[in-house]
Amino acid sequence: MMSNNNNNNDPVVVVDREGSSSANSNNNQQQPAQLSRYESQKRRDWNTFGQYLRNQRPPIALPQCNYTHVLDFMRYLDQFGKTKVHIQGCAFFGQPEPSGPCTCPLRQAWGSLDALVGRLRAAYEENGCAPETNPFANGAIRVYLREVRDLQAKARGIPYKKKKKKRKVVVLGNDQGGASANNFHNQMESSGI
Repeated sequence: MMSNNNNNNDPVVVVDREGSSSANSNNNQQQPAQLSRYESQKRRDWNTFGQYLRNQRPPIALPQCNYTHVLDFMRYLDQFGKTKVHIQGCAFFGQPEPSGPCTCPLRQAWGSLDALVGRLRAAYEENGCAPETNPFANGAIRVYLREVRDLQAKARGIPYKKKKKKRKVVVLGNDQGGASANNFHNQMESSGI
């Protein structure tokens, strides 16, 4: 029976599968860095998209990928969606809270597709591809996402409203009693802002 009697903290040489080695101390074993939730999801999405391209007949190499492949990928993902999108002839079309079940299809939610495109757009460039050829940044993708958003909003009867950005109010000066703050607010009111 062999035992490891390395109690004097001598460096241990670790050889990985490719044959490269590194010296580690027994006390300083480092764990691989934990990826953030966003980075993990981005990696999964990138791998899924790559698998989708490889499964096409004939397989599509990443340099030959264009916006039509991205659009096809998003349509392909609809079969795994969980968002009920009522069609125009449905009795529940335009109702935010339907009172019963219907046979309308499940689709990917607009917000999910929008976030997916954002992650894949970043992953494309992080994987060494040129930003100029990024199919996820193509205008046709934005048009498709806008159409999906509008269709889903109509089907639910809830119009999409873009969130307005809040403006920061900056107080100038450091007077006693807040005189400069009052002057600032008076100037804002008089200018119509």
